[in-house]
Amino acid sequence: MIKKFVLIFLFPAFLFGQVYLTKEQALKLYFPNATVERKTVFLTDQQVEKIQTQAKSKVESKLVTYYVGKGASGAEGYAFFETHVVRTLPETFMVVLEADGSIRAVEILAFYEPEDYLPPKRWLALFQKKNVQSDLWLKRGVQNIVGATLSAQGITEGVRKVLATFETAIPKEK
Repeated sequence: MIKKFVLIFLFPAFLFGQVYLTKEQALKLYFPNATVERKTVFLTDQQVEKIQTQAKSKVESKLVTYYVGKGASGAEGYAFFETHVVRTLPETFMVVLEADGSIRAVEILAFYEPEDYLPPKRWLALFQKKNVQSDLWLKRGVQNIVGATLSAQGITEGVRKVLATFETAIPKEK
């Protein structure tokens, strides 16, 4: 009994942590018939400043990795992955953009906090068709989630950062 308690106490992430989709599964889900290419861009100081000003969020790295789904007629969309700490444990989500920069979907891939703090899919769907000009602030253009405020705040901030990065620094594919 004591051994089980010690295990649970020392490794609480095992109790809550869940991976819902791998990166490969998520890309296949949103770009089923496309060729997906991994791309990297290095942000300049001016781009970092513009993104931070527009998104009202800190850019953690000048290195941005993203994915382009390409079909017969060109770019079908773009995918960006974001990870942040909710309370004490991480959450990873994907933001899928249409070729025009509007949001196709926001999908949670991994969530290690208790499920009570997990934003529901219907809340994530509120981001669909939004773009960089949309009001993407909690309690304004995006409704808050009771009991999951930190998750909602982190995702909303990440989405703003992705949209600002896409507009500022990502070369648009034909």
